[in-house]
Amino acid sequence: MTTENGTGPARLDGPARLGPLPDLAADTTAERPWPLRLLLTKIDGYVAKMSPVWVEGQVIAVNSRPSAGTVYVTLRDADVDMSMQVTVWQNVMNSLRENLPDGLREGARVVVRAKPSFYAKRGMLSLQASDIRPVGEGELLAQLERMKRRLEAEGLFSASRKKRLPFLPRVVGLVCGRGSAAEHDVVENARLRWPGVRFDIRAVAVQGVKAVEQVTAALQELDAEGEVDVIVITRGGGSVEDLLAFSNETLVRAVAAARTPVVSAIGHETDSPLLDFVADVRASTPTDAARRVVPDVAEEARQLGQARTRMRTAVAGRLAREESALAAVRSRPALAAPQQMLDARVQELDLARGRMRTAVASRLDRAGDEVRHLRRQVAALSPAATLTRGYAVVQTGAGRVVRAPEDVTPGEMLRLRVAEGELSARAE
Repeated sequence: MTTENGTGPARLDGPARLGPLPDLAADTTAERPWPLRLLLTKIDGYVAKMSPVWVEGQVIAVNSRPSAGTVYVTLRDADVDMSMQVTVWQNVMNSLRENLPDGLREGARVVVRAKPSFYAKRGMLSLQASDIRPVGEGELLAQLERMKRRLEAEGLFSASRKKRLPFLPRVVGLVCGRGSAAEHDVVENARLRWPGVRFDIRAVAVQGVKAVEQVTAALQELDAEGEVDVIVITRGGGSVEDLLAFSNETLVRAVAAARTPVVSAIGHETDSPLLDFVADVRASTPTDAARRVVPDVAEEARQLGQARTRMRTAVAGRLAREESALAAVRSRPALAAPQQMLDARVQELDLARGRMRTAVASRLDRAGDEVRHLRRQVAALSPAATLTRGYAVVQTGAGRVVRAPEDVTPGEMLRLRVAEGELSARAE
């Protein structure tokens, strides 16, 4: 290979690659590629132009190499799984003793002033540190407050999205430290309240660089279990740095996405990691978490007895009122002596029948008198009465009444009706 003078690119000798190499990465092709060494050289030149920068991260590993006079520190982003190696020369490390009286320890949050450095031979990017400072508690709290406001604006802490705890869960998922007092408090107090409660316990790191990853994984595993009805995330108290994992944005979003109700029981009552705000229920202590996830069997039995007593009292009172009302109804005359009503009606019927008979008899007597009176009038006005006084009715043979001599002819046969019968006569 030959290298052209000035700023021109390198050139490959041989029949496979002829001509100058492209100046820009966008101009490379399959027929005119860059050699790997050229790419690494260009990256090295670009990185060398970068200015020193302050970065923040969490120390997850410290590897001292006294023979090489260097300390290699691995920094990890506190919220996502990304890390980078920082090289600290021993003389720089010695000058930092005032800022880092306890030295660099795993889990510490620090800010580093470093210049990016690219090792072209291996294609590795690292940071060359010139200053390291611990992140103070005040700064940590300020960062947490800013994150809290941002997540709250997204609605992750809204009461409307919080889920209710079941009255009696089939299985309680428990995320806690290995052999921790918090695990003992939750399990023992829950079993004192409800001996039959079952736990699915996931013992994980609750402090340090692996805490967020392990707690989040345990939460997601329990959330996927069909029988787990509630999940408790718990640990004992500690400093702000000790509880930082439970304010991690990755964990907070995982809790918000869980379909199973989550109870947060972190630290003491005065501790308030962001997990408390996104959880469906916040318990002040691990013991309080046990009280919230399962009912107290003795208290439930007592309340059941009270409810049974109230129910019996209510039923007995209702029966007594109904019996009293029934007795009052039965004591009424209509039901106590129903024949009295019939007797009164019989008397009324007899009286009505007597009045009807009297009225009918009176009406018949008046009608009889009227008939007799009319009979006498008819008899007085009847032609027969006239005939009894010696008069006669003369009729022709055809039955026509003779009223004048001109009504008959001589020799015509006539009928003479008298009171006692009829006579025949001939007209002359």
